[in-house]
Amino acid sequence: MATKSHPNNLDHADVRIPPPLIYIAGFVLGLVLERLFPLTVLAKIPSRIAAVLCIVLGVTISVWSVGLFRRERTSFVPIKPTTTLVIYGPYHFSRNPMYFGLVCLYGGLALWFGVFWALILLPGVVVLIQQYVIIREEQYLERKFGDEYLRYKASVRRWI
Repeated sequence: MATKSHPNNLDHADVRIPPPLIYIAGFVLGLVLERLFPLTVLAKIPSRIAAVLCIVLGVTISVWSVGLFRRERTSFVPIKPTTTLVIYGPYHFSRNPMYFGLVCLYGGLALWFGVFWALILLPGVVVLIQQYVIIREEQYLERKFGDEYLRYKASVRRWI
């Protein structure tokens, strides 16, 4: 007879919804709201300049972060085991540069396409990421790496 393992015994963070889908869902909801209740509050040229900066920053941080995970041969997918802590590069400044990069990308796309509702929803998306994803990942990393992760956690901010 198979026994169901306790969630604390899992060798992954048990995040069942891929985090990028949470960002996509927030953005799509923003698009729907924009279509139903249009808000034109952003000047086109300044918002486009800000959009490009956000998109470049978001893509750069995300690609750099994922590249470091690949270099260390550890998974960045939250339903797969983590084999090592990556604490250099952008992880020296933020414990979650991938999620920060996605925030920048989301914000940049919202600015570029003039989807003000997506910007209004962004804080809610960040709260969902923090409460559903980051907290689970941090609990998993504390169980897996113990004091090593706790020292890292004490010395590096969650976001920026």
